[in-house]
Amino acid sequence: MARLASHYTALGQRVGLVTNDQAEGLVDTRALSSAGFPVSEVAGACFCCKFNDLVDAAGSLAVGTPIDRLLAEPVGSCTDLVATVLEPLKKLHGTQYRIGPLIVLLKPEHGQKILRGQAGVGFSPKAAYIFLKQLEEADIIAINKIDKISPADQQELTELLEQRFPQKHIVALSLRTGDGLDRLIAAMENVTQSSLPLDIDYDTYADGEAEMGWLNAEAVVEGTGLPLDRLALALVETLGDRLQNDQLEAVHLKVLAEGDGGFAVANLVSSSDAAEISLPSQTDSDTVKLTINARVAADPAVLSAHTEAALAEVAAAHSAE
Repeated sequence: MARLASHYTALGQRVGLVTNDQAEGLVDTRALSSAGFPVSEVAGACFCCKFNDLVDAAGSLAVGTPIDRLLAEPVGSCTDLVATVLEPLKKLHGTQYRIGPLIVLLKPEHGQKILRGQAGVGFSPKAAYIFLKQLEEADIIAINKIDKISPADQQELTELLEQRFPQKHIVALSLRTGDGLDRLIAAMENVTQSSLPLDIDYDTYADGEAEMGWLNAEAVVEGTGLPLDRLALALVETLGDRLQNDQLEAVHLKVLAEGDGGFAVANLVSSSDAAEISLPSQTDSDTVKLTINARVAADPAVLSAHTEAALAEVAAAHSAE
């Protein structure tokens, strides 16, 4: 979203961003806002269950000055957006919005395993069902993170998608480096929203979504000269290790560390990957506010216990409370 917003802003267009999750306190909202982008948040459920909130959020961004581009990202486990969001937008607010293509960002860490039908991917078939339905619904499938996979893996992933979804427009890119961003932007300009409502088994959908427990939390760590970057990374690494030891698959872990005017973001996108700093700050602070967003194939109570234990361990390691 930040990459696209920067591109359209440079063209003189006014861009509005809408984030979405099952609870308040989103790392993405704070990171985008801190980067200077106009952003509004829909919390508590996906856009499909909070349609009016989505419309209100978009409207709030256009107060005073109209929005040229609105970019909205729903909860990562959501699907059936054509029927529940795009069609209602067209019918109820068609004079205000021209709907662009529905883009699904494909994460290679999980996508390749699920498309291969590989055993032991960390998700049940019901969770994988949601992933495949998301791809089925897309107008554009964007294979992200090509900087992290080999050319052979990229080719295999593209071929797996072409075999299963032959009518889809597929773009490979790295939003970290910007490689291929021009291809995505060209696709956004030339591909229309034409995907149809899904034929979906809502019992399977509900079971798959329920499997992926989520936790949004905040904590304050107090000490002396605490390095935001290392603190955020240590928390993600420690929590990730605890989950991996219990063979619990992480869909995503995101930690935002804020203090003394700076902020850092660390994340983990798969239990088999290493944690990393996605937005460094190089800032130290005696008081650090942490925002934690976690989506894990685990019981929420287990996820909460691991998070609290990881927080205590990291604080102790930094002689902090």
